[in-house]
Amino acid sequence: MFFPADEIAAMRSAAALADVVEIATTVDPVALARAAAPLFSVAQLICSPDGSVRLGLGSAWRRTASGDNRFAALEHALEDVPGNQAFAGFSFRPEGPNSSEWDSFPSAELTVPQVAVVNTTEGSRLTIRAGSTGSVSDLIDLLAEVNPPSAAAEFEPGDHSVVSRPSSSEWRSEVEEAIGAIGQGSLAKVVLSRAVDVITEHTPHPFDMVDYLRTAYPQCYVFVWQAGPAAFFGASPELLLESTGESVLVNPLAGSARRGEGDEDDRAVGEALMHSAKDREEHALVVQDIAERLEPYVERVNLPNVPSLRRMATVQHLSSEIHGELVPDVGPFQLVEALHPTPAVGGTPRAEALAFVDKAEGIDRGWYAGGIGYVSGGRAAFAIPLRCALVVGNVSRLYAGAGIVADSNPDDELNETRLKFRPMLNLLTAT
Repeated sequence: MFFPADEIAAMRSAAALADVVEIATTVDPVALARAAAPLFSVAQLICSPDGSVRLGLGSAWRRTASGDNRFAALEHALEDVPGNQAFAGFSFRPEGPNSSEWDSFPSAELTVPQVAVVNTTEGSRLTIRAGSTGSVSDLIDLLAEVNPPSAAAEFEPGDHSVVSRPSSSEWRSEVEEAIGAIGQGSLAKVVLSRAVDVITEHTPHPFDMVDYLRTAYPQCYVFVWQAGPAAFFGASPELLLESTGESVLVNPLAGSARRGEGDEDDRAVGEALMHSAKDREEHALVVQDIAERLEPYVERVNLPNVPSLRRMATVQHLSSEIHGELVPDVGPFQLVEALHPTPAVGGTPRAEALAFVDKAEGIDRGWYAGGIGYVSGGRAAFAIPLRCALVVGNVSRLYAGAGIVADSNPDDELNETRLKFRPMLNLLTAT
């Protein structure tokens, strides 16, 4: 039995008195996800860099929205959220995904799980609510039958192949077209993405890979969103926003370089990135755009004078923490609507950049470069899903992009996407 007997007894006692069970728990939410997620059609797991973990199994309450008013619809739906805690996710484009591999993912979703575990520095709490079908007692019976998972082993892909979508030469041509548009003055920056499909003999199970990702990329938001036959997972370094209801933090990353082959080389590469005119221009465009979009919602915006260097396992980025003190009554999805997509994943000017992406890119981003996060009382946090893969059966589609500005070089931008593919590609090909 996965749950201690005394916790199962506490669940049953609480269920006799109320429709919603909430108890302290000692279970590891990541281990519970590995053991119990296959019993539910939907599940969410978000592991934050601060060490907190949020797990949701099943769906007791759910709202979806699409189109240009999707975030306003979710903001309105927050009034009806049971318990005032929910997971949320959304696609890059307002009309939502349009390819078959993303069929299980709507344009935007707000969902309250049947079983939730929240682990923070204050401890762990388990919440069970049945929703409109079934009962809390049935869910407790199900949890009582869950067995501890076996030890997570390194994924063995077996025979596998990797297919680029589009090809490297086709993507270089897209970059050249973007540089031409920027030179004509219609764009300042545009982010172009590409995908690779990893087809493996054996089927990946993303929840089994979470502990590895948390250890390898502790600065990242490690997430899994299981929806029917598909699962979207990754380890993203980028925070879209974190709101307390009184303040907001936005942390864009723009401008990237490889990690060095030793300490001295790593320092040299980082210094070159910090002094790169091309990368500093790209980063400044992103920061300025975000600051302007925050202005209607904050008393003031605090910007760093210069970006800092964020070093990840395979790549280093220019990073800026942007802080704002919110005016009264600003909801989390109002901020999402103002900020998404930031120039770090879309471009600037926004409308022109997105029109160029729609015309040139040739892949369905789905939830890649959209948002995944949670709302909890007056707090909310959303990561931008990067360094990620959509798994459907034995096919995993990986996504990566690069910011194109006037001084971009197509070969350099292609190499940047290769660096960004590496964490998930290495994991799924066991290299």
